[in-house]
Amino acid sequence: MPPYERPPLSKELLTTDEPLTKAQLHPDGFYEEQTIDLRTNCGAEKIDPAAKTVTLTTGEALAYDKLLITTGARVRKLPIAGADLDGVQYLRDYNDTQAIREGLKKGGKVVVIGGGFIGLEAAASARKRGCAVTVLEGADRLLGRSVDPEIGQYFLEYHRKQGTEVRLGVKIERFEGAGRVERVVLDDETIDCSMVIIGIGILPNVEIAEAASLKVDNGVVVDEFGRTSDPDIYAAGDVANLPLASLGRRVRLESYQNAQNTAMSVARNMCGEEKPVGETPCVWSDQYDVNLQMIGMPESWEKLVYRGDVAEGKFTVFYLDADNRIVGVNTINNGRERTLSQRLLEAGKPVDPVKLADPAVRLNKMDEA
Repeated sequence: MPPYERPPLSKELLTTDEPLTKAQLHPDGFYEEQTIDLRTNCGAEKIDPAAKTVTLTTGEALAYDKLLITTGARVRKLPIAGADLDGVQYLRDYNDTQAIREGLKKGGKVVVIGGGFIGLEAAASARKRGCAVTVLEGADRLLGRSVDPEIGQYFLEYHRKQGTEVRLGVKIERFEGAGRVERVVLDDETIDCSMVIIGIGILPNVEIAEAASLKVDNGVVVDEFGRTSDPDIYAAGDVANLPLASLGRRVRLESYQNAQNTAMSVARNMCGEEKPVGETPCVWSDQYDVNLQMIGMPESWEKLVYRGDVAEGKFTVFYLDADNRIVGVNTINNGRERTLSQRLLEAGKPVDPVKLADPAVRLNKMDEA
């Protein structure tokens, strides 16, 4: 299977019957034209740093001068009884998408487990396909790892307006069914269903790096240039734990933007550029006709400042610290403010909350207003 993008897997490719070509990174023939030796249907089995070789599952050993690990991540499994029944699905690759959308075509009742991005995007796609949908979340709010509770509440109400049943603070005991899932059993009730979609996070694929004695800690540990503990081996994407100057701490980012941009930066460093990688984290999500874009990864904040019309569903939310510096931004159907908001965040200067909330004050004139 050729390289492809993941974002469409929970969106366009679930709500339409588009083929994989919709998500392919490049058209057929691209890799040959660029003299790139693309190997599919085989994997990397072992890295030997001393010999500077990678052994494939086919038994072939490839020599390298510089090596980039982009093994990504795998879904976090739900370890309960009945999880191996047919109809219990995870969403991570194109085969998952194909299986899920075939089930959605049949209608019925879908239970989505997990109130994060993947779960909510899958729920929205299932509703668009005409399915009855119930979202089950163990926490007391949606998007708990990503946004302020007020924004989580906004999405809770929005999904309910679309006809999705959302239950928070639930505990799932098991799945039941005669060969195929038919019920989700909670600690206090049972929910009938025809399919279960689970989206409870991912785990970095660090095993091959760990076996090669590279430093691993919630991902493959790299420096500001993307280098691992071996100077000739690099890592990027979901699997890399990297220091971000913009945040002042180490993070392992799980986003399309990070997988794309840091990989390109690290590749340039492998060719001798030696420039720090990483940028202010930006993540986006489409749910029904709502586009959410998030800038930054604040660990704490003092207050929120709203800019725009919440009632119309087009606004921006700024996360401010105690000194009125912007530490995070959410745009809701207001992506045109993303770039200027990011510049304000990266400037690290205090802002006037009153002016920030006033749409009449242009963001690029904040210092002058």
